[in-house]
Amino acid sequence: MSKILAINAGSSTLKWKLFVMPEEKVIAKGMVDRLGLSDSVFTVKYGDGQKYEITQDIETQDVAVDLLLKKLIEFKIIAEYSEISGIGHRVVAGGEDFKTSALITEASLKRIEELAEYAPLHNPAEAGVIRAFRNILPNVPQVAVFDTSFHTTMPEENYLYSLPLDYYRKYGARKYGAHGTSHRYVSHRAAEMLGKPLEDLKMITMHLGSGVSMTAIKDGKSLDTSMGFTPLAGVTMSTRSGDIDASLVAFLMKKLDIKDPEEMIDILNKKSGIYGISGLSPDMRDLEKTREERPESQLAIDIFVNRLIKYVGSYVAIMGGLDVLVITAGMGEGDILMRQRIGDRLSYFGVEVDPERNNVMAQERIISTDDSKVKVLLVPTNEEVMIARDVMSVGQIK
Repeated sequence: MSKILAINAGSSTLKWKLFVMPEEKVIAKGMVDRLGLSDSVFTVKYGDGQKYEITQDIETQDVAVDLLLKKLIEFKIIAEYSEISGIGHRVVAGGEDFKTSALITEASLKRIEELAEYAPLHNPAEAGVIRAFRNILPNVPQVAVFDTSFHTTMPEENYLYSLPLDYYRKYGARKYGAHGTSHRYVSHRAAEMLGKPLEDLKMITMHLGSGVSMTAIKDGKSLDTSMGFTPLAGVTMSTRSGDIDASLVAFLMKKLDIKDPEEMIDILNKKSGIYGISGLSPDMRDLEKTREERPESQLAIDIFVNRLIKYVGSYVAIMGGLDVLVITAGMGEGDILMRQRIGDRLSYFGVEVDPERNNVMAQERIISTDDSKVKVLLVPTNEEVMIARDVMSVGQIK
C-alpha cells in the first residue's frame, strides 16, 4: 500500500488529493484558494465526511505546502511524512521535450521553468510548488504529468500552422493542445467499458468544462485536438473565444485603441465565449434558464453547439469514420440537455442518444441506444487518478 499525493497548482490555487494506491482510494482532498492573496481559504476534507476550513493569509507556495503537510499529520490522515510514497503534479506545458510523464530532477524542473513562455500563468506556479515539496520532502519521488504529452503523437500535418517553417524550428510555434490527461483517462476508460482495445476504435473525446477541448483519437493515439499553441484556440468556451481570424485581432486593437497585445489576449481569454455573446454569464446553466426571454442566451447556446458539431465533422473526416463519442468534464457531465442536443445534431451519421439513459448527472454509462451506429459514452473525468497512476509507474513505486 502506498500513499500518493496528486497536485494541481494554478496561479492562485492549489488543489490536491491523497490516494491509497493501488486501490485508487481517495482518503483526503482539499485546496488552497486565493493563494498569494489576502484572506486565502484552506480546505481539507477527510474521513467520514469531516471538513476543516480556515481563512488566513497564505502568501507563498512554501507556506501552503507546509500547512497542507502539517494538517495531514494533525488530522491523523498520515502518522508521519514518510508515509507519502510519491507526489504527482499536473504541469500544463511540456512542449516537445516531455512526450510522457517524467520523474522530476533538477534538470527537468529547470526545463519546466524554461517552458513557462508557453504557459506563463501555470508553469511557474507548478514549478514553485514542486520546489516547495522538495524542500520539505527531498527524498520523496515527484513526477510531472503534462497536459500536452498525450498530444505529442499528432502528425506534423495536424500540429503545424501554415506559417514560415522557421517559426516552428526557431520558436516552437505549433499546436500543443491541452487537457491531455483528461482525454487520456476517458478514452482508456471508454474502451474498457466497451470491452474493446482502444487501438481498434476511432474515437472523439469532448472535454466540456469552463475550458473546452476535443480530441480525435485513432490507433489509440491523439491524431488532432482543438486547442492550439495555447488553450485559447478551438471551439467556443465559457469565456474564451476559440478560433478567430488573426486579422480581426489587429482590426479590433485599432478600433478599441489597444496598444498592448496582452490586453487583447485578456479580452479573448476572459471576456469572450458564451459570456461575451450572451452578455450575461459564462455559465451554461444561466443561459439555459434565460434562453426563452433573452435571444442572446439562445444565440450563445446555438453558437457553442455549432462549433462542437463542426469539429466533430472535421475529425470524422480525418479519421475516416467514428465508432465512439465520449463526453466528460463539468458541463459535459452535468448538462443533460446539452448532451441530447449534441446527439440530435449528429443523428445524420448514426448517433442516437437514448433520453432515458442520458437522464443522469455525472454517472459513468453508455447513453446511446443499442442500435446507435456510434456509441456515445458519459465518462466522468479523473485527472487526479491518472496522476497517481503515473507516479506509481514512473516513480517505480510498489
